[in-house]
Amino acid sequence: MTAKTDDAAVLGYEQARDELIEVVRRLEAGGTTLEESLALWERGEELAKVCRHWLEGARARLDAALAREEPGERDEEGGKGGKGAQNEEG
Repeated sequence: MTAKTDDAAVLGYEQARDELIEVVRRLEAGGTTLEESLALWERGEELAKVCRHWLEGARARLDAALAREEPGERDEEGGKGGKGAQNEEG
């Protein structure tokens, strides 16, 4: 298993996001050697992938939940086809 795969399995979204914020802060602050900056950049890329993985998973779950709903339920609750359809009609 690679480090990237390990991170995705171990780090939660919020933890990866917070660490990514810290990496960006350190890079923007400067004062690091080229080697340190490259290591931070690589870690930031890994963390961004972890965050993207979590967000894509959340999107898939939401899409699946919406697909299971009855079309009439979504219209009544103001979801897809609800307010937008009403606005188009008048």
